[in-house]
Amino acid sequence: MITKQPVIAIHGGAGTLTRAAIEPAQEAAYHAALAEILAEAQQALSDGAAALDVVGRAVQRLEDNALFNAGHGSVFTRAATHELDAAVMDGATLRAGAVAGVSHIRNPVLAARAVLDQGDHVLMAGSGAEAMAREMGLEMVEPRYFSTEFRREQLHRVQGTTTAVLDHDGGGKPLDEDRKFGTVGAVALDAHGNLAAATSTGGMTNKRPGRISDSALIGAGTYADNRTAAVSCTGHGEAFIRTVASHDLCARMAYAGATLDEAARQIVMEILPPVGGRGGLIAVDAKGNVSLPFNTEGMYRGYARVGEVPHTAIFAHPSGTSSF
Repeated sequence: MITKQPVIAIHGGAGTLTRAAIEPAQEAAYHAALAEILAEAQQALSDGAAALDVVGRAVQRLEDNALFNAGHGSVFTRAATHELDAAVMDGATLRAGAVAGVSHIRNPVLAARAVLDQGDHVLMAGSGAEAMAREMGLEMVEPRYFSTEFRREQLHRVQGTTTAVLDHDGGGKPLDEDRKFGTVGAVALDAHGNLAAATSTGGMTNKRPGRISDSALIGAGTYADNRTAAVSCTGHGEAFIRTVASHDLCARMAYAGATLDEAARQIVMEILPPVGGRGGLIAVDAKGNVSLPFNTEGMYRGYARVGEVPHTAIFAHPSGTSSF
């Protein structure tokens, strides 16, 4: 029985090229990619698809697009390798699955879903996660599949100059592509009132091999609970881990009576900055409200309600807010 107006929200990373630096063709490419994925998800939700399936498919599409730092087009570690993380969570049951530090699974989000479906564990890493993916029949690739020449040049530019570089951040000046917070994610409410979240990332350029992001950690970068909200974060992962950001958002709604937007903005604007947390998040609550705050120059983002025109955006509103 359909009781809710379904909605999907997605992000492709917080922090962007500044308005002054971005080329019209680049901006158009991001809008087109986001709009295409939203339209597909919107149709699936209209057809009655489950939120968990829809967020997984949306993130899979983002992983396959080299514009974003997840899957194909992921950044390099300081050892010139790739290590990818992903997680999914079902708000109806609190079941969750995640993989971390994988290098041969074409779509890490599908492996995260496989962990959830198996049900024995929540988080699997490295070779163990890849063995599981093979057993489940997921598509495996050689690590070079994730490489692009752009990302290799990015690594060469930053080696010897910094410890690790995130994949999207403006900071008020023309941004070079080496400083962006690169994560992708999706949150959704389906027609039956169920929430779900999914997040995936290629990590940080020049990061130390073995570093795990918040994206794979349930309660940090990814969380969903039908009683409150579904959340996917993007930004400086260590800060999101230290503040348990996505769970904190839901806790503020459950225990303090905060609205979705109040809780989301408290996390992004008040809790994260003191610990160096630059980035943003996308969230949808059990009533279908959407919040997409960020404290960077921008965030590649969009949302679509069934029966309504989809919206995509990159930069903050001219008024200085991050609303559409």
